[in-house]
Amino acid sequence: MPELKRTPLYETHLEEGGRIIDFGGWALPVEYSGIIAEHRAVRSSAGLFDVSHMGEILVSGPGALEFLNYALTNDLSSIVQGQVMYSPMANEEGGTVDDLLVYRLAGDAFLLVVNAANTEKDYSHLRLLAAERPGVEVEDVSDRWAELALQGPRAEDVLRRLTDFNLGDIRYYYFAHEVSVAGVSCLVSRTGYTGEDGFELYCEPADAAALWRAIRDAGGEDVIPAGLGARDTLRLEAGMPLYGHELGEDISPLDAGLGRFVAQDKDFVGREAMLKGSGRRRLVAFEMTERGIPRQGHPLIFQGEEVGVVTSGTYSPWLNKSIGMGFVPPDLASPGQVMAVSIRGRQRACTIVKRPFVKGRRKT
Repeated sequence: MPELKRTPLYETHLEEGGRIIDFGGWALPVEYSGIIAEHRAVRSSAGLFDVSHMGEILVSGPGALEFLNYALTNDLSSIVQGQVMYSPMANEEGGTVDDLLVYRLAGDAFLLVVNAANTEKDYSHLRLLAAERPGVEVEDVSDRWAELALQGPRAEDVLRRLTDFNLGDIRYYYFAHEVSVAGVSCLVSRTGYTGEDGFELYCEPADAAALWRAIRDAGGEDVIPAGLGARDTLRLEAGMPLYGHELGEDISPLDAGLGRFVAQDKDFVGREAMLKGSGRRRLVAFEMTERGIPRQGHPLIFQGEEVGVVTSGTYSPWLNKSIGMGFVPPDLASPGQVMAVSIRGRQRACTIVKRPFVKGRRKT
């Protein structure tokens, strides 16, 4: 069995009492003080996450913007230096290779932040596409970066104690480069995966432990370490898709409700197949009205017939009820529609609701 990969914060997690698990080949903390406590801390105060396992790919050179505008489904033509854009990346069949963030570092330099399990696949995919674009360079720079996420309504207050930079100048989905935070040079973006206001901080791996400790010390009782468990329950409450659940090689961004990130009037990889093949199913959010926790793969039932499948489900620590997302036929996707989830062979009632389940307090 291959040895698990470790982030630069592995020893820090052990010192913090983190419970380490195998997460896609990485040794990462699933929880410290408990998933529910960590989740509620992010909603009410702030939580600090290690997301250094995420992949980073640098795309640069003349024509890099035009190349990415073809490789990705979102319209990048208006992205400016210092801005972040979210975009799916489609395959030739219209499914999803990955969903990622694009940081415009300079005129012809873009940093892509991709899902950890997809880093090698994404890199190979982009390299293959770039072979037809002389001058465009694609480089896996994941080992150059560590990434921390400080999320929650108190995140800005805490981070302000460690920097002279005016954090209010960083709008939602924008970033600042070479910001000194506790003496550590960081790329600081106002992004996150929790639905709350917060920041993601990228630094050199050697500086990650010092930065983590500085944030913990400055935050005091306002900040607790949070693991993968809370990260997943938070993103589900926020109605955000997770690759391998709501997105995949055989799931189009349109079916996953990401139409606003698909520029249908431009040319991109998989466009024709995506437009032709989408529309037979729709991603919905639902709340359980009977006891039971839905999980990925559980059947969705309507009038005794299996009509769909759960893609994600959990107990919501903020709403104190069980929630989930899943695919159903379009004619059953309206909010208020009643159906059931088959949990261990027993049907439990649920109702379709609007996403997100919880609206965070993002600053725009």
